[in-house]
Amino acid sequence: MNLANRITIVRIVLVPIIVLLLINVDLGPLVISDFTITWNQVVATVIFIIAASTDGLDGYIARKRKIVTNLGKLLDPLADKLLVAAVLISLLQMDRIDAWIVIVIISREFAVTGLRQIALLEGVVLAASKWGKWKTAVQITMIIALLLNNFPFAFLDFRFDLIASWVAALITVYSGIDYFLKNKDIIQLS
Repeated sequence: MNLANRITIVRIVLVPIIVLLLINVDLGPLVISDFTITWNQVVATVIFIIAASTDGLDGYIARKRKIVTNLGKLLDPLADKLLVAAVLISLLQMDRIDAWIVIVIISREFAVTGLRQIALLEGVVLAASKWGKWKTAVQITMIIALLLNNFPFAFLDFRFDLIASWVAALITVYSGIDYFLKNKDIIQLS
């Protein structure tokens, strides 16, 4: 078990902690002027940011030290999907996001994962596209805005969280379509 894989496993372990903080634990409110948020959300957001930032770190370490493993290739995308899906479902339960956005994002992840599995059966490893990377960045930004109840934009009466949700949904759909169009030959081979 190398360092990169350990970092990925830590990301997976952080997922249930975030979920517990969001839907099962009450650490009380944090009031800033007229704005109220729970300490649970603040702590969950910090842990989410740490977990999300380890995504690039584990890959960088694996490539830099030339310790890329099959386990890492399997666990890294799985950890990313678990993190995003678990937090989105928690936000849905908290009534912070529309169900259709969660369905679009999770459906795209299942579809692309399926395409990657088909490609692997053909002996092809599909790399993440630039649109996939943009999708991830926008989704993480959206999740942070939703976790923090649109802080600090709430003071400006600006619905950044709503705009970020729509942008995330649109880029998610576009990146999925782009991924399938660029890899349509994989589907035709199977």
